[in-house]
Amino acid sequence: MEKHWKSVIHRSICDYFFEAQKKCNKPEDIPSVISTPHHKLVLIYRNKLYFVAVVVNDVPPLFVIEILHRAVDIFEDYFNECTDSSLKENFVIVYELLDEMLDNGFPLATEVNILKELIKPPNLFRKVANMVTGDTK
Repeated sequence: MEKHWKSVIHRSICDYFFEAQKKCNKPEDIPSVISTPHHKLVLIYRNKLYFVAVVVNDVPPLFVIEILHRAVDIFEDYFNECTDSSLKENFVIVYELLDEMLDNGFPLATEVNILKELIKPPNLFRKVANMVTGDTK
């Protein structure tokens, strides 16, 4: 899953991440910041998933790491877990959350209570209604 804000960055940027991943024996051993010629890859590893942000070189990496951890915390609050299957099942909600959390790549709304007023969390009734009506929101 990927989300672009300011400009589309070619997927080949991920090759730097894959190279670093091959060099490590354990998933936790990959460095949190990987420098490339024009960008930095900032990543966290939680719940057996990598969350990677591609940023320009002048963005503080710790700031991005905090935003990534906050995003995972919000996904866990919304979906009761943050796994690959829960993110796939709630793909549209994940995109809506990212749009509300970050405005043009800058943090905007990162409080769960505010986000829950803007984007209703999934529940059984909502899932059944969406299946019946074919609605994606």
